[in-house]
Amino acid sequence: MFSKVLRRTHMYLALFLGPWVVMYAVSTMAMNHREWFVGMYGRGPAPFEKVRETTYPGGFAAGAGSAEMTVAILRHLDLEGAHNTPPPRKDGTLVFQRQDIIRPYRITYTPGDGKVVVERARFQWNALMNTLHRRRGYQQEYALDDAWAVIVDLFIVAAVLWALSGLWMWWEMKATRRWGAVSLAIGVAVFAFFLVRL
Repeated sequence: MFSKVLRRTHMYLALFLGPWVVMYAVSTMAMNHREWFVGMYGRGPAPFEKVRETTYPGGFAAGAGSAEMTVAILRHLDLEGAHNTPPPRKDGTLVFQRQDIIRPYRITYTPGDGKVVVERARFQWNALMNTLHRRRGYQQEYALDDAWAVIVDLFIVAAVLWALSGLWMWWEMKATRRWGAVSLAIGVAVFAFFLVRL
């Protein structure tokens, strides 16, 4: 009974988390073969392109924090969502990013004239894959980001479970124990070698 439950859990988790498995595999390939993408797009982050320019009405009260200002500007732009909150520059200009998996925004607010410039990053495959790989939640106050973070946590638990359930299933099949032991020993040895030598 235990083995059946373990096998079913192994299978259904793999099916549900299949897109995340593929995403982490492909995005890791992009990191491992970075120079190929440098040849395609050049070095440095994806360049930003101006989308629109507007004015934030009313300005902000003296002493308003960058977090408060950022949320208000995003609401005004109808772009509420995950973002960073850097401190304003010395001249009071506030530059922040609205996170977006495909093409993030960079928003610049100048308090003197209330001007808001909205720019969006040019699409690049390597930027998309890096963003997907590094995307995390719980730092933002948005349910969608938390939902992604919960699934990433589930993926972490599933990956450990896959390894442990794989060991269990291997041990249950007596015909594969010898070659399974050889594979396991070689895998551990190679991992230990890299751990010590790199």
